[in-house]
Amino acid sequence: MATSTGDRYEMIIGGREVPAARGDRTPLTDPATGAPVASVALGSRDDAAAAMEAAERAFRESNWAADDGARRAKALAKLAALLEAQADAIARLETRNMGKPLRESKGDLSYVVRSLEYVSGLADKVEGETIPVPGARFDYTVREPLGVTVHIAPWNYPLLLSVRSLAPALAAGNAVVLKPASLTPLSAIAFARLARDAGIPDGILNVVVGPGREVGEALVEDPRCASVTFTGSTDVGRRIAELAAQRFVPATMELGGKGPVIVFPDADLDRVARGIGFGIFGNAGQMCWAASRLIVHESLRAPLLERVRAVAEGLKLGPGLEEGVDMGPLVSAEHREKVLGYVEDARSSGGTVVTGGGPARGPKLDAGHFVQPTVLADVPPSSRAVREEIFGPVLSVSSFADTEEAIRAANDTPYGLLAALWTRDLGTAHSVARRLEAGMVVVNEAPLSFPQTPFGGFKGSGVGFEQGTRSLEPYTRRKNVSVNLGAPKKK
Repeated sequence: MATSTGDRYEMIIGGREVPAARGDRTPLTDPATGAPVASVALGSRDDAAAAMEAAERAFRESNWAADDGARRAKALAKLAALLEAQADAIARLETRNMGKPLRESKGDLSYVVRSLEYVSGLADKVEGETIPVPGARFDYTVREPLGVTVHIAPWNYPLLLSVRSLAPALAAGNAVVLKPASLTPLSAIAFARLARDAGIPDGILNVVVGPGREVGEALVEDPRCASVTFTGSTDVGRRIAELAAQRFVPATMELGGKGPVIVFPDADLDRVARGIGFGIFGNAGQMCWAASRLIVHESLRAPLLERVRAVAEGLKLGPGLEEGVDMGPLVSAEHREKVLGYVEDARSSGGTVVTGGGPARGPKLDAGHFVQPTVLADVPPSSRAVREEIFGPVLSVSSFADTEEAIRAANDTPYGLLAALWTRDLGTAHSVARRLEAGMVVVNEAPLSFPQTPFGGFKGSGVGFEQGTRSLEPYTRRKNVSVNLGAPKKK
């Protein structure tokens, strides 16, 4: 798959690649080098309406929803196979577009393939139930697709977080409209190009690119929108939820996080340090579930801090396509300045920079948006660096004296997406996990997820869960049918 400076990507509406109605385009550059990658059509409200119209027509006129699910299962499985065949090329495209190391992009593509395979197995299992009721009646439920579902995806895992909701919506029989982030739409467009060859009818899978304030809001406000799934910041999620609520449109929201990592005195410090490194420096910390707050028992603070410092300082930074790179750039210059602003706020509020804390410099780094892996200590709990989601490679460190103090510190956040704890004691692991205010808890491991495990959060981290055997439920509606059988005829 070529990615020359002349590559042009269009939106995919009704099974065709179409330019923006106003003819607008935007250039995309490699965040590691500043080199041009491609240009992409930049849509408007008119393009959003065209995508919704194409989806509604396909939902109404194709047999996608009317089949028993076996056709959808086969199409999604074939889509997984087609994607797997092009995984290396699309991973390279995503690395050039977003910046993450190629190793991580390849891992993301593997996860997408597995998600499609997993969800394809659910497509023919959208089942109702029979309910015993009084009298000569037969009562049952059916689950129907909603119609046209809208999916607004972020830039940090461009394809993975698109397909996470697209796949179950398609499996349930819906037509979908995806709005990828304007910064990173290329892998989503490449994915949608495979739909026809997989057997998905034209118009069932549409991709429209454009600014969220215009295109995203137009999609949610469109009367044909039957549900919206959004992954992104809490502020934008709140705006989308407000728009959806005006028409009582169901919304699934996966928003921000400020993940705590509690380390108890019996933990294996070498394993902990490696896990912390993955949890905050993977994808340059640009993760909603980043393990960004280390809460370590006071007896381990000094030795663990030294190990974490060594992990941070041992990472190789560079362009994602370069061999052996551990951490790539941030997605944009604007985002780099935002992240560094949090570090400066931590300094000014009395915090200590243990390592990092500034732009990463070097012959292969100066042209990109690189930030040093950063560890902060002694930052006041009320500071922005501790309270707010930084979305960068910045770890804050605090300590605790007893379990109650650790749990209070872990839960003292407006977010509740992921929490982690490290201990060799099973009783501690289970009892603390129950008390952590997070939708996901991992024990003795870095943040992780699988297509078969639920993904979602509490508090300001969102509403609803994705993945797992129930992932199709948000994209269906339940209808009850009660049949009066009447008295038996006399013979």
